[in-house]
Amino acid sequence: MADAPAPTPVADEPPTPAGERRAWVDFSRYTVGDYHPGRGRWTRLAWYAVSLLLFETGLCPPPGPKTWLLRKFGAKIGKGVMLKPGVRIKYPWRLEVGDYSWIGEQVWIDSIVNVRIGSHVCISQDVYFCTGSHDHTRELFDLIPGEIVVDDGAWVAARSTLLPHVTVGANAVVAAGAVVSKDVPPAAIVGGVPAKVIGERQPPTG
Repeated sequence: MADAPAPTPVADEPPTPAGERRAWVDFSRYTVGDYHPGRGRWTRLAWYAVSLLLFETGLCPPPGPKTWLLRKFGAKIGKGVMLKPGVRIKYPWRLEVGDYSWIGEQVWIDSIVNVRIGSHVCISQDVYFCTGSHDHTRELFDLIPGEIVVDDGAWVAARSTLLPHVTVGANAVVAAGAVVSKDVPPAAIVGGVPAKVIGERQPPTG
């Protein structure tokens, strides 16, 4: 009787460096280090309730009462600011907005540290202000907060993301869907992931 054919060998998975299958970070020991949100627990809880009822719902009052509430929680809000439904603000006491700026629907200002928006700025729908990152080279995934500034006359278009330590210069334009990881020069037009300069904005003609 002929011998049975040998089974087809199954290719082994390629060797991997020691420890690659184990998580390199340990969230069980994670802390925020010396970071402090700037207000006590009860103030943060009170703002959380107000935000759910008046900011993160489509059933919201006109901008006047909302800007009044933001000021009561420590925000610096200029005159004529327009806040659309669904705007979400992490900590209003970390927020400053100049005069006559617009903040569109579903904007998420994750202001664990200061966010400053100048005057006559347009922040379009679904823009995300990300003021916190993490050090992936550290086992404890250390928190890295960074402020964000959007200078006067700038336009941050829909569904774009601003990362920590970024300044968008005066009259600059961030194109829709861009991810901004470094400063944007004044009057520059940037787009893409990561965002790069793709043009220059000219002064209005009329």
